[in-house]
Amino acid sequence: MDLNLAGRHALVCGASEGIGRAAAHELALLGADVTVLARRPEALAEVAAALPRVASQQHATIALDVADAVALRETVGRLVATRPVHILVNNTGGPPGGRALDAGADDYLAAFQRHLLANQALAQLTVPGMRTAGWGRIVNIVSTSVKEPIPNLGVSNTIRGAVASWAKTLSRELGADGITVNNVLPGYTRTQRLEQILHDRIQATGKDEATVSATMLATVPAGRFAEAHEIAAAIAFLASPAAGYISGVSLAVDGGRMQSI
Repeated sequence: MDLNLAGRHALVCGASEGIGRAAAHELALLGADVTVLARRPEALAEVAAALPRVASQQHATIALDVADAVALRETVGRLVATRPVHILVNNTGGPPGGRALDAGADDYLAAFQRHLLANQALAQLTVPGMRTAGWGRIVNIVSTSVKEPIPNLGVSNTIRGAVASWAKTLSRELGADGITVNNVLPGYTRTQRLEQILHDRIQATGKDEATVSATMLATVPAGRFAEAHEIAAAIAFLASPAAGYISGVSLAVDGGRMQSI
């Protein structure tokens, strides 16, 4: 199986912690040069310093908020002008919880900007380099809610669905260029996002953390929460040469939790 990414350049968003950080690590293990992007420069410096590398690998950092459309286009534009990106991992923190009906227009617009519009800008910036190389991978870290909406995540359910539809459309537009576009749908994973969901459910139900966790795990056949590196393994595979004929899919990595096919 060809998993070799030597000579490829990956841009991993939301890479200061959790799934993004783990994905950057796995891509570097496969030989890719990795640029990690997130808001906190100090955290990014630590991530980049810890990435696996051989003598030829060059890792870098970009500190910015993907919601800042101007800074995103300017900064990533400078990057791709000198180092074309072959692998784009779109990943950012999910919107706050709450019922869909209770969310305001600004809540939806902010999530739309941070997720779909940022992804669109990054795709527009990186696809030309992929086309020149005749090879590219776009992997979006989304949510199982694109197939089964999750209670009390109204804004997230809505925006995640839009991102999944965008990705499917893009996969059909870019297939002839040797570029694949896929979504990874993490299940309950030990990250800051899971801590936020647990907190929200504790507040909503008045139950303690152990009870809330047990209720969530009762829906997971694997009987445990995922670790970030397990999600990252799926991301790295979809970014590899071995996955060249996989495009337009939404791959659940959820321990069997979803009941749909």
